[in-house]
Amino acid sequence: MDVIKTSNLFKIYQQGEIEIKALNDVSVIFKKGEFTAVVGPSGSGKTTFLNAIGGLDTPSSGNVIINDTNISKLNSNQLIDFRLNNIGFVFQSYNLIPVLSATENVEFIMLMQGSSKAKRKKRSQDLLDAVGLKEKINTRPNQLSGGQQQRVAVARALASKPQFVLADEPTANLDSASTTNLLDIMYKLNQEENITFIFSTHDQRVIDRARRIITLEDGKILSDISKVN
Repeated sequence: MDVIKTSNLFKIYQQGEIEIKALNDVSVIFKKGEFTAVVGPSGSGKTTFLNAIGGLDTPSSGNVIINDTNISKLNSNQLIDFRLNNIGFVFQSYNLIPVLSATENVEFIMLMQGSSKAKRKKRSQDLLDAVGLKEKINTRPNQLSGGQQQRVAVARALASKPQFVLADEPTANLDSASTTNLLDIMYKLNQEENITFIFSTHDQRVIDRARRIITLEDGKILSDISKVN
């Protein structure tokens, strides 16, 4: 089953008289349950691509279709609702709310969805347990290590039960042990819950775990390789 389909996707920035194609006619299909790395040098379009398929950025032209919904045609409010209920995001900089505890950070998305207090509490604690932070549920971000904060971010990304998770350089600020731990967690969730993970990454450790590698260069797909299991 297709989860995401992009067709003839362009993102063009104008710098004076110069036209920069951050995405240049990108067409790709992602199936449910993929564990895919989007790779390429800095400036290749990786983050722009993730932002486009996640509805965080509007393409200049082309379409992004997620489960028969063309998100390129949604208005701002429709897009916010769609992201809230379908997409989980993990960012390089964690983006946790500093005044909230780990539990409250994970609950935040569910609060926006209108979930009951009991349901929010149970799911947030189950997810923090799943990412190995059972003892840190009441701890604020500034009292957590970088690896722990990123695990809270993964738990938060999964709180809304998204169909897929977009992770933009999620291991960039992590040491080797934290990276291995985080990838183990995400791979397990991918295998057990069939959640689709799409990574933008330079990290060879992420690339080694991925089952599909899409290489971008100058906004174009240079190669698209699926590994044989």
